[in-house]
Amino acid sequence: MKENKNALDRNFQKQMEIISPFELKNQLIDLADESIKKVTRTMLNAGRGNPNWIATTPREAFFLLGQFGLKECKRVMYMQEGIAGIPERDGIASRFEEFLKDNEKKAGAELLEKTYNYLLMEHAADPDTLVHEWAEAVIGDQYPVPDRILHFTEILVQDYLAQEMCDRRPPKGKFDLFATEGGTAAMCYAFDSLQENFLLDKGDGIALLTPAFTPYIEIPRLSRYQFNLIEICADKMTKEGFHTWQYRDEEIDKLKDPKIKALFVTNPSNPPSYALAPETVARIVNIVKNDNPNLMIITDDVYGTFIPHFRSLLAELPQNTLCVYSFSKYFGATGWRDAVIALHENNIYDRMIAELPKDKKEALNERYSSLTLKPEKMKFIDRMVADSRQVALNHTAGLSLPQQMQMSLFASFALLDKEDKYKAKMQEIIRKRLKALWDNTGFTLMEDPLRAGYYSEIDMLVWAKKLYGDDFVQYLKKNYEPVDVVFRLAHETSLVLLNGGGFDGPEWSIRASLANLNEKDYVVIGKGIRAILDEYAAKWSGKVPQPGSKD
Repeated sequence: MKENKNALDRNFQKQMEIISPFELKNQLIDLADESIKKVTRTMLNAGRGNPNWIATTPREAFFLLGQFGLKECKRVMYMQEGIAGIPERDGIASRFEEFLKDNEKKAGAELLEKTYNYLLMEHAADPDTLVHEWAEAVIGDQYPVPDRILHFTEILVQDYLAQEMCDRRPPKGKFDLFATEGGTAAMCYAFDSLQENFLLDKGDGIALLTPAFTPYIEIPRLSRYQFNLIEICADKMTKEGFHTWQYRDEEIDKLKDPKIKALFVTNPSNPPSYALAPETVARIVNIVKNDNPNLMIITDDVYGTFIPHFRSLLAELPQNTLCVYSFSKYFGATGWRDAVIALHENNIYDRMIAELPKDKKEALNERYSSLTLKPEKMKFIDRMVADSRQVALNHTAGLSLPQQMQMSLFASFALLDKEDKYKAKMQEIIRKRLKALWDNTGFTLMEDPLRAGYYSEIDMLVWAKKLYGDDFVQYLKKNYEPVDVVFRLAHETSLVLLNGGGFDGPEWSIRASLANLNEKDYVVIGKGIRAILDEYAAKWSGKVPQPGSKD
């Protein structure tokens, strides 16, 4: 990186403060790489939330199912040149059952058998129809039909969301699902279709709970959208001066304004990684019922599985809420690009489209006229599918079949884990890493049942004040840029963290992912963070404090 020599220069840092923290990360990686060359140490990158674990059992089941799928194709037709046919439906279930018997000792067989029986017993699935969908899905020989999501994939994922996002207490009715290429695609589709269907127009007010995943900050400001972004800040503090990463009533009450048409939520939050407090959820529910009934809520709940008994706004306000859920973090599957958009069958999105002025309804009927003789009857979620392929390519819309098959097995794996062994271990891994990080900063981490812990946001000014006093805080503000912390960590210790200010969090906060490094690495990161703070203090006081001193 050519700018490495200027990394600690304030003017350069001021320029860097305006770019996305995910782009700044690349600069920090280059800087840490340069640091490595000077001394013998390893770069530790806690900037990105890609987990360093995978769920093995659903993958074992997928690969075993792949063997069955290939066997079925070769049964129909096989040529020595490497050409086979495609699966046939008639009698395929009995052949699948025989395959399971022959392979009962192989990894993944148990999950396949239990998933098969679950769908037969709990959902009265037709055996041949079910297994034929699976065989074609794992082989990937067809376009997605239905294009929104495969029939049995939708059933399994509906049950999974009821269990994981609704704490096994889903609202009445069902959720329609749209399988997407990861949560990022879901976000893009949501923004586009809300605008294409006149549910949001340029200049409309949208609220965002902050700190937030940066695309939710950046996308609304693009020229394509130009929404009026109102931030609702998690600035609630304890009397001792610690962040709770929750929202004051005055902030939530901004939602009473009917000019705010949509609320974008990451729950649990990113980067603080805390779920909304029950009293905050209750307040939002009350506001929707009494003040702003047409408030559209778009909630990104990817980290919900890292909190016991998590309950999404999807469960509390099903008619108003569009939920984005990704399988990527919990199952270690960012490369699979598996996510869904969930929308209740009875929702305000469909109702508001039906109530649009005549000219807008005519424009939408024209837009979707190539797809159906009654475009006015199209559900919003089906419009999203069409919009995802510019309408004209709707016939090739949908997530690839192998991706949907793996998603099905991720969902069934969790559904059939009646003792929640996988979830308990996932949460334990995160808790241990979080403890290793904070124990080695010397800072105090309060117990909080609402903390997911997938990320940790550390406000350096809070600890500067606690450890060294108000004068030291003023010294830092006067002499350094907030991003100096992450630049100094990369430059001096080869540690890559992101600046919390880039997520519209406290300017002097830093964000560490607890997912992508091992427990011992967070010991190093914690010590590195504390060393940087003590280094500032030494320059301020003119003396070097004792190692680990808290005075």
